[in-house]
Amino acid sequence: MSHTPEIAMLGIGTAVPRWRLDQADTALRLAEALRDNPGAARWARRVFRQQGIESRHTCEPNLLEAAGACRYFPHSRAEAPGTAERMAAYRREALPLARLAAERALEDGGTPPEAVTHLITVSCTGQYLPGLDADLVRALGLPARVNRLPLTFVGCAAGLKAIGLARQLAAASGSAEARALVVCVELCTLHFQPSDDWEDLFAASLFGDGASACVVGAPAQGSAAAFTLGAPRSVLLPGGAEDMTWNVGNYGFELVLSANVPKLIREFLPAEIGTRPAGGQPAELWAIHPGGRGIIDAVEETCGLKPEQTRASREVLRRYGNMSSAAILFVMEELRRGLDDGAVGEGPPDGLAVAFGPGLSAELLPFGLAPDPARRRSGRAAVHA
Repeated sequence: MSHTPEIAMLGIGTAVPRWRLDQADTALRLAEALRDNPGAARWARRVFRQQGIESRHTCEPNLLEAAGACRYFPHSRAEAPGTAERMAAYRREALPLARLAAERALEDGGTPPEAVTHLITVSCTGQYLPGLDADLVRALGLPARVNRLPLTFVGCAAGLKAIGLARQLAAASGSAEARALVVCVELCTLHFQPSDDWEDLFAASLFGDGASACVVGAPAQGSAAAFTLGAPRSVLLPGGAEDMTWNVGNYGFELVLSANVPKLIREFLPAEIGTRPAGGQPAELWAIHPGGRGIIDAVEETCGLKPEQTRASREVLRRYGNMSSAAILFVMEELRRGLDDGAVGEGPPDGLAVAFGPGLSAELLPFGLAPDPARRRSGRAAVHA
């Protein structure tokens, strides 16, 4: 009788670009660029202050320039980078960042590149062909016959979707040697709009750049792992089809993220959480995609969570902003670091990872501590590319 091995997240790696956007400084420079529109300038200062973000990272050094010299700030659309220029920057900057996160995940998981059987690449902030998946095979020295699965233009929930898919692939392979490498890279700041529209300013206050990766498979005897992984679930929540959208425009990709999203989460998430097979017990550990302060607040209030249960998500939001699909692995890395530091209580709690994307879609993935907590490696902070 065949036995399906327990599947775990064996290693995690994260990386951010070298350029750091201070939230307060960026708000001041943007307000200066909006001096001819006092109402928009006041809105920008307020929304930047309310996000719970202190800093983000960017691959675009021009975003650190003074108001009059930043091509992404609202002056004249004639000066702003068009979509083709932004996609050229994405193609140039995405691979080094993704490669660094992937190398760290492989090292953390004790997995040599030649052992990788599946490669899942994730990004919604840029597209080109041959794609990031082919580039990573060559850059990392992965097998030429590795099973490549790119998830493109799926949105913020795609990182958790990819982890769940990696778990399914590893479990279905029937081999304890299967190793799925998930690599997410998002260069969100390339899509800052040269606009005084309040929705565009909201997006400019929230998103940052980053890359994350993980290795998923059955732990070898006596080896360490980060988290065990349960069966993933996806659901398209009622309503919300127009509340989170992402479309290609002439000046990069254009985001709609309405204030209605937290309301929809409060209304429909409880029923989905209630169907998870956890023996009737609520999850103790939570990895909530840091889509914004309002989204974290909605999950915390709806699920009756304590502040320490959302600490990891709020800490990632504070230090990095919303990095779209890449952010969920930053949260799981922060969770691991807190567990190693004794900041999240004791015992073997179970956990639930949750992320939301366009649609309005929700991804849910149960997870737990590795079987031997004493062998968990301490989490490491994201490094700069």
